[in-house]
Formats: sequence, C-alpha cells, structure tokens
Amino acid sequence: MLDGDRSFRRVDQDLDIYWGAYLGTADEDADLGRLADVRDEIETRREQARQKMAGSWIAICCGGVIPRTAHA
Repeated sequence: MLDGDRSFRRVDQDLDIYWGAYLGTADEDADLGRLADVRDEIETRREQARQKMAGSWIAICCGGVIPRTAHA
C-alpha cells in the first residue's frame, strides 16, 4: 500500500494504519492512526526519510491496516 503508486490513497480511508520506517535503527520513524487522518503526514515523513537516506534502502513496514470496526 505504501508503494510508489501511493495505492493507500485508493483503499478504504476508515482503516487504522501502523507505519514505520527504519525500525530498530537510530533513524526509526513510526506513526499510527486512521488512514484518512495520517496519510498526508506519513507520505511527507516517508519522502523526508527517502531524501535523508538517499543512496540507501528505505525499509518501510506497514504493520497492517485494520477496519476500525474490528477493534471498536
């Protein structure tokens, strides 16, 4: 979903997303929340991480998207 085509913008926006980049490293960055509420911030932070770590792999982890009714 967090691919180069930004597929996450084409799915149900009322899902919870658990996002992380460079998990377990000094550059770790993570966020969670309702997709519609955090997608722009995640996209911005993802791009900032890509620029900061230019020339290296960005290790993106999308721990999952869960329908909000599943844990309400």
